[in-house]
Amino acid sequence: MSIRTRYIRTPWIRKTAKYSFETICFTLAVIVAAALIAAYNTQPRSAPTYTPASFSANPESAALPFDIPPKSALNGKLVFAHYFPPYPVSIDNANPSGDYYATQYLTVNGENNKHVRYGGFLRDRPTPRQPIADTQWRQRDLENEVRSAIAAGIDGFSVDIIAKATDTSWWGSTVPTALIKAAAAVDPNFKIMLMPDMNGAFKNMTAAQMAAEMKPYSTMASSFKLNDGRLVISPFLAENKTAGWWSEFITLMKNSYGINVAFVPVFLDAAVNRNSFASISYGMSNWGNRNPAGNPLSGSNPNSPMGLAAAAHSLGKIWMQPVAFQDVRPSQSIYDEAQNSQNLQNMWQIAIASNSEWVQLVTWNDYSEGTSFAPSVGHGRALLDMSSYGLYSFRTGASPAIVRDTAYLIYRNQSVSAVPVNRSAAPMTLRQWSSPARDTVEVLSFLTAPAVVKVTVGTTTTTCNAPAGMSSCIAPLKVGSIKASVVRGTTEVSRVSSHAAVTATPYNQNLEYLVDSSRR
Repeated sequence: MSIRTRYIRTPWIRKTAKYSFETICFTLAVIVAAALIAAYNTQPRSAPTYTPASFSANPESAALPFDIPPKSALNGKLVFAHYFPPYPVSIDNANPSGDYYATQYLTVNGENNKHVRYGGFLRDRPTPRQPIADTQWRQRDLENEVRSAIAAGIDGFSVDIIAKATDTSWWGSTVPTALIKAAAAVDPNFKIMLMPDMNGAFKNMTAAQMAAEMKPYSTMASSFKLNDGRLVISPFLAENKTAGWWSEFITLMKNSYGINVAFVPVFLDAAVNRNSFASISYGMSNWGNRNPAGNPLSGSNPNSPMGLAAAAHSLGKIWMQPVAFQDVRPSQSIYDEAQNSQNLQNMWQIAIASNSEWVQLVTWNDYSEGTSFAPSVGHGRALLDMSSYGLYSFRTGASPAIVRDTAYLIYRNQSVSAVPVNRSAAPMTLRQWSSPARDTVEVLSFLTAPAVVKVTVGTTTTTCNAPAGMSSCIAPLKVGSIKASVVRGTTEVSRVSSHAAVTATPYNQNLEYLVDSSRR
């Protein structure tokens, strides 16, 4: 199975990458970014103006610290999740204990020892399901993923199109079409944004060939179009082709097929490419960073995340802000330090403070890069739940009122320096320019009133006085099980325990953060 890899490259911190670009130049000074961040950090955000829906009317609210707002309270901003076809819920419809994930991707000797060097290909997998007696089981899985995304407040998938139409493998050309059909079957309002991968099969195509590839998707009911009917094309690594090449593609789509395109390129290096692409683009995006140092909440650098959004707006374009939890890549022997939930919090705050029009969750299901938000063994639905506070703050313009005391536990099952039993020849090391590595446990609490948070890691207990609203309690990572409780007065109002214990001798090096919820 051939799977392309992606590399983060952000010029303002001079991050290295495996793509070659021209020397980074800082050409645009964006003063607006500093003002926006200053306003965001110094002014308390207003309480919600909507009347929360009762969670009895929306069962998903019962798992959250707030009531999911009604659609009338949403502000028109959109959230997409990047869908990566090689990692479906099930690859072979087999029993999870012996399916392809279990026997090939998660084991050291899987795929004919292809992944021995780094201790196995993946560290997490989609939440397992039992075999289903339906010849259309792949389609049923996609429909269930659409339902799962809708329940999490997501508007659509940005599907990574990694193969030509002639590639009929499931993870090739089949998934985009099947995903569009799944969206139409489940909810016509859930949209699929076309994201041809320019690091894959399309990078050597002519503009005419690319137009022919995209044309069939244009007439499908759930392909994402703007209100004016324009088809949104949002290529990943758009800068692998020149702006002139893309201009020719857009012209051919219109003249040859009668399709008007709204072009929203996703760059690895938006700062270098935004000006040359501006005249042909409806909007822009960056693939982004995966650590708090790469996603600061202050500063006026024009090539910081805030600066990139402000620059796009100054060019008259919408901005699609990336939002990510973490990035851990065994097969590339590299990881970012997300500092528990801090990177996720920063990226949602940037999306809000920058007045971004769209968000792309990076990713829904790329398990090879450890970036998945989708329900999985490592974090169940707890990660989507934890992220929902930022999502609905973004989509309503106000922080949701906390009506149920809730606690999330974010931790690793081993220290960064732990020596695994299976000592791979290429252990993961910290990515250059990442935040420093750290061994910590976090309890992210959402409280209706102040309370005391107690987190016990092994035999060590840390106590924090937590205010009402969202707050973080950080404790040192120790060997043993983890449990946390929230006590108000003499009453325990919330508790959560780790589904995995911390060990000094893990079988494999696994630096992905795990997540548990007090409400799941």
